[in-house]
Amino acid sequence: MKFTSTTILATAILAGTSFAAPRSGLIDRLQSRGTLSRQSLPTEKKGVLLKEAAAGANVQYSKNWAGVVREQPPASGTYSAVSATFTVPEPTATNESGEMQAVSAWVGIDGDTYTKAILQTGIDTYIQDGKKTFDAWYEWYPLSAENFDLALSAGDVIVAKVETYSPSEGAAIIENKSSGQSVTKTLSAPSADATLAGQNAEWIVEDFNTGSSMVPLVNFDRVDFTGAQAEAGGAKYGVKNAAVLDIQQNGDLKAHVEIQSDTEFFVTYQ
Repeated sequence: MKFTSTTILATAILAGTSFAAPRSGLIDRLQSRGTLSRQSLPTEKKGVLLKEAAAGANVQYSKNWAGVVREQPPASGTYSAVSATFTVPEPTATNESGEMQAVSAWVGIDGDTYTKAILQTGIDTYIQDGKKTFDAWYEWYPLSAENFDLALSAGDVIVAKVETYSPSEGAAIIENKSSGQSVTKTLSAPSADATLAGQNAEWIVEDFNTGSSMVPLVNFDRVDFTGAQAEAGGAKYGVKNAAVLDIQQNGDLKAHVEIQSDTEFFVTYQ
C-alpha cells in the first residue's frame, strides 16, 4: 500500500484510478503526472474459486492484486521475510488519451487476510503523455510510503526483500543487480494498531489507487518472479500450494498468473 500525503488534491485526478501508501518526495513528480494522492490497498478479492492450478493453488479473482499469496503461516511460526527477483517492466500505454497509467511490482508481509498493516517494498512503472517514469519505494502501511534513492530503468533486474525482527520492527531492501546499487531502510510500526502479524507472504503485481479510484492499468507485458521465497520459523517456503490471484475488473481479465515451479511464476497483462 502506498500513497503520497498532501492536503491538496489535483483537479485533474484521473477518473478510474487507484491507491498505494503515501510517500514524501513524490509530490513534484506526481504533480507532473496529474495527481497528488497515491496508495496501495489490501487485496480486494471476490473470493471466487476459478480452478485448481497445476501446483495445487487456488486461483481467485482480485480487483487490484495479481500474484501469489501464502495466506496462512505454517505451524512452525509466522512469516518473517519475503523476497524475489523480477525485472522492471517496460510500460506501454493502452490508448492515446495521454492519461497516467501505471503498475506496481512488490513483495510484502500481511495485507491479505491480515489488513491492519503491510510491510512492503517494490517498484512503480508509469507512463503519461509518452513519458516513462520508474520509482523504487518502501512502506509500512498505513504510514505513507517513501522513495528509495535508486535509479531504475525498464529491464533492470531487481531483488526485493522485506524482513521483520519483531511485530513492530523490520527492514526493506532493494538491489538493482543491473546497476550494482542497493538500498536498505530499517522501519518501525507507525502505531500500536499497525504491528505485523506475519500471517501473509506476498509476491504481487498491483493496480494501485490514485485519489479514491484505481489508476488505469498500464500494459506491462509480463513480470517474471524468480527466487520467490518466504521464511517462517527457520524454514523456507515457495509459492507451491499458495493462493493465486488474477486481476479482474468489470468482468474483464486484466492480469493472469502462471506458476512455473515452487519459486518461479509470471504475471502477464491481458
